[in-house]
Amino acid sequence: MNEYLTAVLFFLPAGLANTTPVFVNRTPVLRDWNTPLDFGKSWHGKRIFGDNKRLRGLIFGTLVGGLTAVVVSNLNADVYIDLQPFWAGSMLGFGALSGDAVESFFKRRRGIDAGKSWFPFDQLDYIIGGLLVVYPFVDLPERALLTIVVSYFGLHLLVAYSAYLLGLKDKPI
Repeated sequence: MNEYLTAVLFFLPAGLANTTPVFVNRTPVLRDWNTPLDFGKSWHGKRIFGDNKRLRGLIFGTLVGGLTAVVVSNLNADVYIDLQPFWAGSMLGFGALSGDAVESFFKRRRGIDAGKSWFPFDQLDYIIGGLLVVYPFVDLPERALLTIVVSYFGLHLLVAYSAYLLGLKDKPI
């Protein structure tokens, strides 16, 4: 399969995991599970991650990442060489959402309110987080890394704008 498409498919679990919290937040049964990822704790007078980062998003995003990798591996068995697909996808999903949480930590330190745009960090956080978590287990060629960063940066902008048009987000970026 084309190496660029393989790179995009490899990272798809992280991309879908990154969108999962938006949908989980709108699911009636799950919406009531409001445990903040930082458990409401503050550091130097500011919330660690903020009110928009929830444990439910991390857990379900990680699961969606794992399940996505299982589907992708059934379409193309070469995508997760030497890795069990569910765990590879779970790591990518967990890494993507952890990267987003770390970026939120720095947004709080800079005084940027939750939900406010911090371009380009809002678009890169999940990419860097996902790649860092799988880095010890996968040797991705530089072209694959570049393909992932460019593709998913652009996809993030496109998905965010589409979510805005659908009324799922308050701002286009």
